[in-house]
Amino acid sequence: MATLLILHGWGSCAERWEKVKKILVQQGLKVIIPNLPGFGKAQPPSQPWSVDDYVEWVKELSEKNNLSQFFLLGHSFGGRIAIKFAIKYPQKISGLILSGVPAIKEKLNIKLHTARALAKFSSRFSFLPFYNFFRKIFYQYLLRNTDYLQVEGMMKETYKRIIAEDLSPYLSQIKLKTLILWGERDDFVSAKLAPLIKDKIPNSKLIIFPKLRHSLHREIPENLAEIIIKFLQD
Repeated sequence: MATLLILHGWGSCAERWEKVKKILVQQGLKVIIPNLPGFGKAQPPSQPWSVDDYVEWVKELSEKNNLSQFFLLGHSFGGRIAIKFAIKYPQKISGLILSGVPAIKEKLNIKLHTARALAKFSSRFSFLPFYNFFRKIFYQYLLRNTDYLQVEGMMKETYKRIIAEDLSPYLSQIKLKTLILWGERDDFVSAKLAPLIKDKIPNSKLIIFPKLRHSLHREIPENLAEIIIKFLQD
């Protein structure tokens, strides 16, 4: 029985993968989806973490679950972890699946640059009544695709460390068979990065889904599960 370890994205949790997990388990797969530290019901790290810290956490998790060999799927931020894990511990991985992964650092877009500046400026007025209410509205409607302003404390410092790292130099080091999945209208990580990542990973295949966005596991769980199974069986 094949085992699949799924690493969720930033701001997400294991529960959002339940539909996909249920289908895969019904097909006889063993599926493990942990809440990464700082997400879901998992406690945040006691100090800011880097991608490498999460890699070691995943290694410890695999050992606790007696996983000597398994397939690894990383979505978005989870894909960053999966990339570095596959390079550091390739002997553990049977195959790699990357979905909507910001592996290549894009230029700071105007929206994010403006968001950071506004957040820094507005913090001066935190003493005013209704500050928290307007801050929430600002995040939800004007910056709904910007993770930077939606984290606090230790996780904000962790986020800064993670997005500062460009993983493009590591991609060519991946020797495992790799499946890259992307939504054509991904509004978090541009689909323009997908072919660039595909070109850098030697033994890789790319599937772009027309009209879909960032969370394929929630948009097309049945279709995604079918594609995963096929990849595992090839």
